[in-house]
Amino acid sequence: MEQIELFVIESPCRGVCENSKKGFCKGCLRSREERFHWFSLSNEDRHQVLDLCKQRRARLLKARQERLEADSAKALPYGMEDEPIADLFELTND
Repeated sequence: MEQIELFVIESPCRGVCENSKKGFCKGCLRSREERFHWFSLSNEDRHQVLDLCKQRRARLLKARQERLEADSAKALPYGMEDEPIADLFELTND
């Protein structure tokens, strides 16, 4: 038995509408075909597209986090040492 959708699934467009190097919209993460055919898709197909967009976003966030971690793990410039910086506002009992 198929569940009937009472509401139309709205387009996930955010108005950015700029393609990434991989061909996905930078705003909603849909492919060109997914954007062009959105209004002719069934609600089930729209759910599938939204699931794909969620997966793409998760991969994008994971890759971004890995890049940030790799950048922070790089060695400091010559002559700099990785020493903790003293907290100027630390209370001392001296």
